[in-house]
Amino acid sequence: MPSFDIVSQTDLTEVDNALQGVRRDISQRYDFKDSRCTIERKDEILTILADNDQKLKQMHELLKGNLARRKVEAAALEFQTPEKAAGMSVRQIVAVRQGVSTKLAKQIVKAVKSSKLKVQAAIQGDEVRITGKKRDDLQNAIEMVKELKPDQPLQYVNFRD
Repeated sequence: MPSFDIVSQTDLTEVDNALQGVRRDISQRYDFKDSRCTIERKDEILTILADNDQKLKQMHELLKGNLARRKVEAAALEFQTPEKAAGMSVRQIVAVRQGVSTKLAKQIVKAVKSSKLKVQAAIQGDEVRITGKKRDDLQNAIEMVKELKPDQPLQYVNFRD
């Protein structure tokens, strides 16, 4: 029976490469001269430390631009609210999303069931498996999920006949 999985995976090595690019840009740009702006990654959490809100916004732009060059979607990042750090500096935590969230998985399953396609959707941990009798039905299911415009990037893997 043909099937495929809907997953959301972010390549952390590409995120590291983008972070190296951000650090290089910070060290070379005149507007960041004599600033204490840093960006660090520990597991799936990025920590941005900036001197003020304006530099924090500039670091966001640098991060999004470097991720785009590395073909990592910026929607894979979940920005938390900035918080005050030592002195006038600002700290922000950014989570790198891995796996389909349960809310999104339930939304996908509900949409697939209400679409009247001859496929079944099942949540399996942090991914959604779609099975059906015909390959065309599965391709229609992929198109239908893309039309939902989810808030995180999705990949369609393990397509089996």
